[in-house]
Amino acid sequence: MPPRARPDPAARSPRNDAFDQLDRYLLLHDSILDSDRIKAVTEMREKYETEKKERDNVALRAANLEAALDQEQLRRTRNLYLFGGIMVLVGAIALWSRLRFVHRSRAAIRKEKDISEALLHNILPEEVAAELKQKGYADVKEFEVATILFSDFKGFTVLSERLTAAELVAEIDHCFKGFDAIMEQHGIEKIKTIGDAYMAAGGLPIPAHGRPAEVVRAALAMQDFMADYKARREAEGRLFFEMRLGLHTGPVIAGIVGVKKFAYDIWGDTVNTASRMESSGAPGRVNISRATYERVKDEPDLRFVPRGEVEAKGKGMLEMWFVERS
Repeated sequence: MPPRARPDPAARSPRNDAFDQLDRYLLLHDSILDSDRIKAVTEMREKYETEKKERDNVALRAANLEAALDQEQLRRTRNLYLFGGIMVLVGAIALWSRLRFVHRSRAAIRKEKDISEALLHNILPEEVAAELKQKGYADVKEFEVATILFSDFKGFTVLSERLTAAELVAEIDHCFKGFDAIMEQHGIEKIKTIGDAYMAAGGLPIPAHGRPAEVVRAALAMQDFMADYKARREAEGRLFFEMRLGLHTGPVIAGIVGVKKFAYDIWGDTVNTASRMESSGAPGRVNISRATYERVKDEPDLRFVPRGEVEAKGKGMLEMWFVERS
């Protein structure tokens, strides 16, 4: 409130004194009110500042808490990704190890299967082995035209007494390996070996393989192999084998015999006659029967030396020919 005008002191009167006292009172009252207002305003301002600071502190703490929560969430997310990455890596390593194990296992199985198949094909003709795997057994079959080859070393018993066991086996193994290669080259099926005897057959299990002329050429190649073998052994001053070889052509029966250590074998009188052709032959020569001669006599690369009828053990007199290259 605006201060009231003071009365002139020269014209003071009791009434004026009363007014003066009233003015003083009012002035003092206004002063007290102003002080209270100022104090109240100050307190309100201080309270506001205090509350503002408190709000700022709360906001700062909230911001710090939110930042901490964000950091924690980021850390958890990072850890989650890291853990997930580790799990993926571990899973990939485990999968790679498993695949590697499976690959190695399959390779080992495949290798063992190849070895088993190779052994089976060494024991049986490929066609018979395939039939055995497919059906669990192989049918016995008849072949109308098969040419049987028999070979035998001359004086084997005498030579075996002059060689050590290791030397004897090494010599036989060397010769039979050479014969195996010749049979494979001419498409002829090796049947078996019995001691120093070697037996093979053409015309089975596939009739078109190993025709009589091919068996004759294989027999001549075997004698060539033995002639070279003899020359090298003589030059080295070592003992050597000489070989008789006989062939006969006719019908046979072929099949698998036995359950354990089974083998592909052939039967029939043709086999017996071929054995007699061998035993009735001569070292270094190829001896053939009439049946074989009739089937190969027109081959231009072959020449035949007739022997007439020769006594064959258990067979009587049989016509025989030595065959040579023309």
